[in-house]
Amino acid sequence: MSQPYTIQDEITLPGFSGAAHLPGEAGYDASRRSLNPAVDSRPALVAEAQSTADVRAALLAARGHGLPFAVQATGHGTHVPCDGGILVRTSPMASVLVDPARRVARVGPGARWGEVVAAAAPFGLAPLSGSSPSVGVTGYTLGGGLGWLARRHGFAADSVVRAEVLLADGRHVTASAGSHPELFWALRGGGGGFGVVTSLEFRLHPVEQVYAGFAYFPIEAAGETLGAYRDWIDGAPDELSTALVFKRMPDGEEVPAPVRGRHVVMLKVVHAGTAEEARRLLAPLYRAAGPALLDDTRTTTYAATAMGGTPNRHMDMFDTVPDQVIDTLVRAAEQAQTVEIRHWGGAMSRPGPDAGPVSHRATRLSAIVDTPVPGLAEALRPYANGGTFLNFLADPSRTAAAYTAADHRRLREVKRAYDPDGFFRVGHVIPA
Repeated sequence: MSQPYTIQDEITLPGFSGAAHLPGEAGYDASRRSLNPAVDSRPALVAEAQSTADVRAALLAARGHGLPFAVQATGHGTHVPCDGGILVRTSPMASVLVDPARRVARVGPGARWGEVVAAAAPFGLAPLSGSSPSVGVTGYTLGGGLGWLARRHGFAADSVVRAEVLLADGRHVTASAGSHPELFWALRGGGGGFGVVTSLEFRLHPVEQVYAGFAYFPIEAAGETLGAYRDWIDGAPDELSTALVFKRMPDGEEVPAPVRGRHVVMLKVVHAGTAEEARRLLAPLYRAAGPALLDDTRTTTYAATAMGGTPNRHMDMFDTVPDQVIDTLVRAAEQAQTVEIRHWGGAMSRPGPDAGPVSHRATRLSAIVDTPVPGLAEALRPYANGGTFLNFLADPSRTAAAYTAADHRRLREVKRAYDPDGFFRVGHVIPA
């Protein structure tokens, strides 16, 4: 029988079988760290859970002693420190099971997208994964999940069919269309503030090969290219996902010589179709941007596709994009390291009747800037739709902006039903 761990000689975790790290002990600093350098969490204990029973033991200990409680898999979505609380790391719970007949995957709370992509690829299937294989599946999906197949197949949250959830009172329930349907609705875009998801099941899609990669153009054509892009996206089919990026390329040997150290316009492309069709569709953008400095778009497997992301220091979402927005973003690129303008729409804008609370689906384009630019927010505010997206939101005080007013009211009702005393309160949570 496992021995209980003691926190400062006062609090024990009976039945906990994983490793635990107290402040000052080996492993504490590494296990508490998130990917956000601004978050310096100082929990009373970091517990590395090996099973649902371990998560439950840590949860009940935190609840019994009135401590903050948080779960962290990869640290990509950590925006609030769990100071003085119990931080549960679910990284060891990284199981991935693929059922090719049903085209579904079932994963543990520590699974990363790279592991799911690799498991699904031999069957010609793909998940609705994000830009990086190191991102955790569960947090990404609960926050909505905007991937490079989203225009064709919707948000990752739209693909969820079942979740096993540990509630604030220690109960373990199944959330699906036929079991705890309100909880099931809330989990598909409402974040992790309703319980700890210990298993997630979602649909996979028949995507084996894509035409994908990056094309680079001179920055001097940034304004004309973005103007052409704004008009061009109206005719883009759902199979084609793109983003236009103004980027200062590093000056290292790892960067191809034609763009090394240059300020460029970069076109990101993922097309779930043939190379010939992709090149035909993209031709107007190539003409607007001018001769390419470098073009490495090519046919490849979905598993080999790595699109990368842009750190979010500022984000706005737009239903329409007038010339004033284009001018402002081009000026912002003069000061920022990266400005990424991404096309939304497609299946994301056509939710099913039972879809979860992922909102602002009418968004046409989003703009993410990785560097603070004075006056940028004020200049864009009159034209933005006022929304945000949970996966890209670093400020938990703005969580409500990720939802419509009606969805936020409904999320609060679900919170009151499943976590009435607000036990889950660290990070992006809905108030009870």
